[in-house]
Amino acid sequence: MAFNPSMPYARPNRDACLDWLQMLSGAALVLFMACHTLLVSSVIISPGLMNAIAGFFEATYMAQVGGPLIFLVFIGHFILAARKIPFTADGQEIAWAHARMLRHPNTWLWIAQVLTAMIVLFLGAIHMWVVLNDLPIEAAKSAARVRSGGWQWFYFILLPVIQLHVFIGVYRIGVKWGFITRENRDKAQKIVLGMFCGFMLIGVITSLALANMAL
Repeated sequence: MAFNPSMPYARPNRDACLDWLQMLSGAALVLFMACHTLLVSSVIISPGLMNAIAGFFEATYMAQVGGPLIFLVFIGHFILAARKIPFTADGQEIAWAHARMLRHPNTWLWIAQVLTAMIVLFLGAIHMWVVLNDLPIEAAKSAARVRSGGWQWFYFILLPVIQLHVFIGVYRIGVKWGFITRENRDKAQKIVLGMFCGFMLIGVITSLALANMAL
């Protein structure tokens, strides 16, 4: 049969490269989120410690350069992932129909990841924009923001949604690229769930520490 470039799967190499870029950008964002959570959680020990760590990133220009780069990776990751997200009403109806028909946990995880992605895209972009336009990062600034009425609800939504999106992504990366198999799936699920609960706990304690910090 003659080669037809318009046929489906005619460019498997390009699709594979885009999948790799999506995975790598997602992994980079997961690593960033872990570091960001640990940085902000240093306020639990001492606001001065958080300021010292943030000051190091400022002095080395990692905040001024790295922040915008992370923002670009964030947008790029969404664009790569959007290739497989049904945005039309017909596409969404088909996706829901398949999920109900298949009744497979991984299918529902994908739907949950898509839904959380929409929320993270909107709220995460706002958070990064506000922080990057209010450098340097300081514990007192973070505490004042957390205490204000509107931002309390903002972070109340963002914290669980972004952690859910991140750890569903970690699990699905493991499944897709063969790190998680039938043999180790139960163990992997427990590990991922434990990490999700751990980071959620850190996030809640950090929020409480900021809300009760003396300004």
